[in-house]
Amino acid sequence: MAQVNTDDGERSNRGLAARAAWMSYVGGMTQDQIAQELGISRQRAQRLVARAGAEGLIRVRIDHPIAECLELERELKGRFALNSVRVAPNAGDSVDPSIGIATFAAPFVERILEDVDPQVIALGTGRTLSMVVDQMQAVDGSHHKLTSLIGNVSPDGSASFYEVIMRLAEKVNAPHYPMSVPVLARNDAEMDLYLSLPHVSAARALAKQASTAIVGVGQMGNDAPLFVDGFISAQQLSEVQALGAAGEICSHMFDENGQMIDHPVIRQMVGLLPDVSHMRVICIGGGAKKLPAIRAALRGGLISDLVTDEITAQALINN
Repeated sequence: MAQVNTDDGERSNRGLAARAAWMSYVGGMTQDQIAQELGISRQRAQRLVARAGAEGLIRVRIDHPIAECLELERELKGRFALNSVRVAPNAGDSVDPSIGIATFAAPFVERILEDVDPQVIALGTGRTLSMVVDQMQAVDGSHHKLTSLIGNVSPDGSASFYEVIMRLAEKVNAPHYPMSVPVLARNDAEMDLYLSLPHVSAARALAKQASTAIVGVGQMGNDAPLFVDGFISAQQLSEVQALGAAGEICSHMFDENGQMIDHPVIRQMVGLLPDVSHMRVICIGGGAKKLPAIRAALRGGLISDLVTDEITAQALINN
């Protein structure tokens, strides 16, 4: 009679308990919803969540490497020659993937800031990165410098709701250098003016010295964040879409192969695209809307590290 490997079975059960706890505590799913998602009984779902709590797998975050996610991380890292990949477990089809990604990415960013060696960290902006900062615990990052990669003002003078640098600097007590100008200049003369401002020049120079950049990624459909947030017009969006824009990082737009789009709107972006050739560029994002943008960024070698969700990771592997 064949022997059953009880160690493998135990790891599998712990992994299932961790997954059920993730769905409960991060996804906010009921036990009935967890049972349906995992294809198990409600009673077993209840036992799994209880077990996760009893065995210390839950510390607000789920403290267990789920095997399926580890395998996806390995495959993505090898396929796209990435420095590192982190894959957040699926929190349920009805849950915004950004919620799980932000919860999962927060300790990853905390560890970067806990590094004892001082470094310059350049930051993008956006909804997902803002959620990551909200999920982070306070750590001492006073020995680092934070700098913006992108402006934070709309053409009408209003500030962005999703600026990251101020929130992060407050949480980690780090000196910071925001780029307090519009994301996009309206013409070449205005662009020259912005670049001549001492605080903009200093922030850009510091960003070029960064050893690490932490950025989001934006889709370029009709719901493109750059358009929805008022940074580009409907006409500008239509024009870059016609040129094949598939995504953007720090407002710099690229096609499905990760090649930069040639359009005046990009030449008038005040901020910088982080240079993966001399810095670690960590991209945090996922979900169906962002999938084409993430795939394009990977194809073009625009990022070195990726934090995403399980469903997005599977889609990247399968296509």
